[in-house]
Amino acid sequence: MGLPQGQKVDFAALETRRLQAAQLFEQGLSQAEVSRKLGVKPASVCRWHQAWSVSGPEALHRKAAAGRKPRLTATQVADLERELLKGPLAHGYQSDLWTLERIGVLIRRLFGVHYHPGHVWKVLRKLGWSPQRPTTRARERDEAAVAHWVRRRWPAKKGGDPAAALDCPHR
Repeated sequence: MGLPQGQKVDFAALETRRLQAAQLFEQGLSQAEVSRKLGVKPASVCRWHQAWSVSGPEALHRKAAAGRKPRLTATQVADLERELLKGPLAHGYQSDLWTLERIGVLIRRLFGVHYHPGHVWKVLRKLGWSPQRPTTRARERDEAAVAHWVRRRWPAKKGGDPAAALDCPHR
């Protein structure tokens, strides 16, 4: 179940609520009364009460963060973003396009940390980056000819003024 996507857990508020429950237990309130007073599910209050009964209020304090420690520190992530903003060309690539694989190689080269490309994407999302696709255009493209075609020939093709197509020198 959990929280809606994107919503952060406020661990300090959760700890405060558990400690309020401990104070209410000490005042002699029943689990049901504590549940109603704090607006918490009875199952949570039951768990808190069991922990409180065994170890006192200290059992309801916040524990260390769960999960694996991040491989990159906050300063390393900031350094990574600075390097990414320089662009792939500055890092020896032939095209100006970052890929997850290239960024993974950059992370490994800069910090000695190996990330799977799927996890590289998670790091980029935390930085606020989003996937971008470059616009593909032919190198031989003549912008003036394209603009002329759109202005003159396209109306004739659509069924507009057929005379507009005749004064086009690029037939």
